Amino acid sequence: MSRSTANWVQKIWYGDSPVVWALVPLSWLYRTIITCNAYLVRLGVLRARRVPAPVIIVGNITVGGTGKTPLTIWLAKALKDRGYSPGIVSRGYRGKVGPVPVIASSASYTDIVGDEAILLASKSGCPVIVHPDRVAAAIKAIEIGADVIIADDGLQHYRLARDVEIAVIDGHRGFGNGRLLPAGPLRELPSRLESVDKVLVHRKAKEPREVLRRSSDTRPFHFDLRPVSIRRLDESERGNLADFAGRQVHAVAGIGNPERFFQLLESYGMIIKRHPLPDHATIAPRDITFGDDIAVVMTEKDAVKCRFPEAKKCWCIEVDVEFEGEEGDMLLDLVLEKLAPPQARQ
Repeated sequence: MSRSTANWVQKIWYGDSPVVWALVPLSWLYRTIITCNAYLVRLGVLRARRVPAPVIIVGNITVGGTGKTPLTIWLAKALKDRGYSPGIVSRGYRGKVGPVPVIASSASYTDIVGDEAILLASKSGCPVIVHPDRVAAAIKAIEIGADVIIADDGLQHYRLARDVEIAVIDGHRGFGNGRLLPAGPLRELPSRLESVDKVLVHRKAKEPREVLRRSSDTRPFHFDLRPVSIRRLDESERGNLADFAGRQVHAVAGIGNPERFFQLLESYGMIIKRHPLPDHATIAPRDITFGDDIAVVMTEKDAVKCRFPEAKKCWCIEVDVEFEGEEGDMLLDLVLEKLAPPQARQ
């Protein structure tokens, strides 16, 4: 998707463009398709396949970034600390892995496995298997030693049976205009949240909490992404964000919500020049070259795509997930209870 197209789509989904009305009939068609699909699943016509390990889905009901990938990394590390051997599966968005699942690593190419898989492999310390068929990817992960599967995204991939569903919501943008694709950002209706095990909100919502409520659980958990360091892409230097306070920087972000990243930098006192790119955009030297000596700062997800000489002196922000209060421990306890065999729950 080009930058101009991405901006146009964002204006429709999160603004007040009258073009939305031309897309509403297509949203009705999309709703018919997903309703029929859900009905066939309930009837058992479309069967979910269970793999020989418990499965955790970390997904969302909207298009675009909500913080799923950092949360997946956090969960994988937390389960490793509890003695599990997690395997992460990803569809490898914008990659082309071919017919056989591929094991991603920090040395993988984004045009094969996608940017998220490389980031997952680099930061989680867990095997990451990439394939559009998450069932095939999960089976491969189990074959190489995984005893629990975490699916980054995949809430709508019903072929893979799951034991835990976690839905992540962008607390600032919410559900946009509240319409289904392509007139809005929704992949499924908000009522889908009634059936997940837990709703997590990335940053507190500006809109009333009622928008995010479920009849079964009126209290979602909240988390944020806390910067832990800033480093050069060539690994020659590492520092604190406070060192950049008062400095002017070029901020580059090819994520679902670039403004979130820009505001993060501003909260640390940086004076930024915004350079938003479409989500998962391929980054070329021209995207990070501005003809001056001002530092260029980007996200970790963008950094894995910058393997050309011009990017060596750029900086990226490393982040960790931070929950409100004890909610991280509460989420992990919920997941562990679901993973325990039935006899252990008694």
